[in-house]
Amino acid sequence: MMTPIKARTKVIENCPPGQIPEELLAAAEPVILKGVVSDWKLVELGLQSTQNTIDYLKQHYNGKPSFGYFGDASLKGRFFYDEQVTRLNYENKQTRIDEFLDLISTTINDPLPPSLYIASNLIDSHFPQLRTENDIHIPRPQSDVPVESIRAGIWIGNRTTACCHYDMSDNLACCVVGKRRFTLFPPDQIGNLYPGPLDITPGGQALSMVDFANPNLDAYPNFPEAIANGQIAELEAGDALYLPSMWWHQVEGLSPFNILINYWWSEAPQYTGTAMNVLYHAMLSLREKPEHEKQAWKHVFDYYIFGDGNQAAEHLPDHAQGYLGELDPMKARMLRAMLLNKLNR
Repeated sequence: MMTPIKARTKVIENCPPGQIPEELLAAAEPVILKGVVSDWKLVELGLQSTQNTIDYLKQHYNGKPSFGYFGDASLKGRFFYDEQVTRLNYENKQTRIDEFLDLISTTINDPLPPSLYIASNLIDSHFPQLRTENDIHIPRPQSDVPVESIRAGIWIGNRTTACCHYDMSDNLACCVVGKRRFTLFPPDQIGNLYPGPLDITPGGQALSMVDFANPNLDAYPNFPEAIANGQIAELEAGDALYLPSMWWHQVEGLSPFNILINYWWSEAPQYTGTAMNVLYHAMLSLREKPEHEKQAWKHVFDYYIFGDGNQAAEHLPDHAQGYLGELDPMKARMLRAMLLNKLNR
């Protein structure tokens, strides 16, 4: 067993329900907002009984099929890869949410229930009126260009573990029913978390290969360094966790029945696209270069991308800046067209 993580995520106690300080979301550090969604109807019902909560969800469900994770009891809720890392260790198949809720209800007292999870189901598509009594305003800065809209999702399951991964959007994770434990690591710990394959993932991002409950330090010897830099966020019903994008997190549902509602968003302009495409293209174009070339390209990327965004253009007259100047939707379309043309040659 590993030495447990001692650091605890910062907590803001006694938050007025529904109020998120705008400056909090600019801090780029995780923080727990204690009681910030305690006035939600789902929180109230969850504290009363599982069946009342299930009945309430069914009343708001519009009957559209969804997708659920179905795993054997032997998984103990840990959705991961199979032993050969050739596929995921569960089935992701279409289901009706009301039937899924009934399956949780009928197996809730089993000593080893099946592993059941609905992950990131968009609320508005399946529960169009649910946010009337269960919603919170996310304070966002004004932007002169279109940015990513807020996506509200619902996560429903029994005792489950979403293995450690990162997301590319900022996240407000609201614990609505049951209890949740988040194990958090800053982005610079990626190498100590040993990410798995990119082509087999539950949602697009690689999972850490380390079993946190029983880590194999022969295979993953640097994992203790991640532990030294990690932190634990424990949420009760009514609490929320602000989690900045790119932070690694493992999420455990600690109760026989758990519901989490989360909000994802990004302040990046919509025309910028996904950075994962850059990673894939870099694998194709840079990874196999001679070492001295790769080191040189690091400097090039620092100059144009990761350093001061203005430095590459500030010494040029406005008419000569081209793509080096401030990006806008028109330049973004031109860049995308140029890339497509070059990739298709």
